[in-house]
Amino acid sequence: MSLLAAHLNDAGITFQDSQAVLYREPGFALLDDDQLTTGGEAFDQARINPRRIQNKFWSSLDTTSLADKRFQHLSAADLVSRQLEQAWARVAANSDQVVLAVPAYMSSDKLGLLLGIAAELHVPIVGMVDAAVAATRRHYKNAVPVHIDLSLHTALLTRISQGGQAQVDRSVVVEDCGVLALNAAWLSTIAEAFVQQSRFDPLHTAETEQVLQDNLNKWVASASAGAKVEMQLDYRGISHTAELNTLEFIAAAAPVYHQIVSNLRALFRADEMPALQLTDRAARLPGFADILSARVGGELFMLESGATARGLLARCQAMKNEGAAVSLIRQLPWDQSAVEVRVEESVRDEGQPTHLLFDNIAYAIGSEPLTLGSQSVDGERCIDLQQDMPGVSRRHCSLQFENGQCIVRDFSRYGTFLNGHDIDGSAVLQVGDLIRLGTPGYELRMIAMESGSGS
Repeated sequence: MSLLAAHLNDAGITFQDSQAVLYREPGFALLDDDQLTTGGEAFDQARINPRRIQNKFWSSLDTTSLADKRFQHLSAADLVSRQLEQAWARVAANSDQVVLAVPAYMSSDKLGLLLGIAAELHVPIVGMVDAAVAATRRHYKNAVPVHIDLSLHTALLTRISQGGQAQVDRSVVVEDCGVLALNAAWLSTIAEAFVQQSRFDPLHTAETEQVLQDNLNKWVASASAGAKVEMQLDYRGISHTAELNTLEFIAAAAPVYHQIVSNLRALFRADEMPALQLTDRAARLPGFADILSARVGGELFMLESGATARGLLARCQAMKNEGAAVSLIRQLPWDQSAVEVRVEESVRDEGQPTHLLFDNIAYAIGSEPLTLGSQSVDGERCIDLQQDMPGVSRRHCSLQFENGQCIVRDFSRYGTFLNGHDIDGSAVLQVGDLIRLGTPGYELRMIAMESGSGS
């Protein structure tokens, strides 16, 4: 018998041994009156029986009764137990030990409940590792890695520190930016294309809506691979066709992509080189890698399918269950050769801001710091925020150009927020960015003056 690795991301709950993937199913459950079905079989009914579908039970794992009065005898814990039971029935013959890769959306109380469920099902868990750490198997020299993955409902961003091993530094869970939000945007765009091009509305019936869902992954893959996607739906003996280009897929996904990018940018300090490590699920998204390159910069590294589970199997063979409590491991040694990330100046494609707009006045940004705070500083160019505003320090932050980049530096006790996200000391600014100071706060926008205009 050998060790089995399980990656508990609800976009694809995966069990894998050293040879192959043994189980990969989404975190879906279908609640019928007489049975409870999970995984792909439930997903295949998601559009036909939407009121009987549950898909948040992994991310909201608890023992509270479900909101639907028909199923108040069940909780999210019951649904997790059912899917874990069905998965274990398919893979148990392959191993007597399991190590888990767990996503950042699973808090300590949820992990404790999960271990209790596993014990009741006699699933022999010997270890739990943060999924981003499990996937990070090499040192990124000269750079700061951030691991990027998507679950059903969230984007998962984990900054990795590299003090001799891969270790969680900071995790951000971006709500409503997961696989389902992207799928909803794409399904709406595709349905509209069918209506306009063939006068057929695939969202008119649950049956054709499910057919649309069943074909979505194929069409998204085509959008990632080429410039044009040709689509066909057969219904009641009639074939309906429509066509979209890749840019239309990217435009539909743009609100989700931009939320992820906004959170990512706040994870990097101004003097750091990003190393963006994408799971295969994130790398397959049409146009996503290009947007990351343009808006975040640095270098991108695409992981192979199953990289998280493989990272567990390669580095957790020595784990043994000898009655000790299982706790979450947030660091692991590297087991692959280091990669040297090229350090070079990079100007983001979104453009460089030239001015800060505040209270209808544009303040030019230059090589000398422009300081913002509640009290003027002798010898410095300042914007004096004299009004009484909680959360604003006397010398709160400064803006200036350095090495071809517009940089904000935070000196406050309260934090400086870039597009709603607290920065860690400093950050690179782009045209259109909003800086917030205080609570409820002052908002200041970064703008660019037209070439040739005066300051």
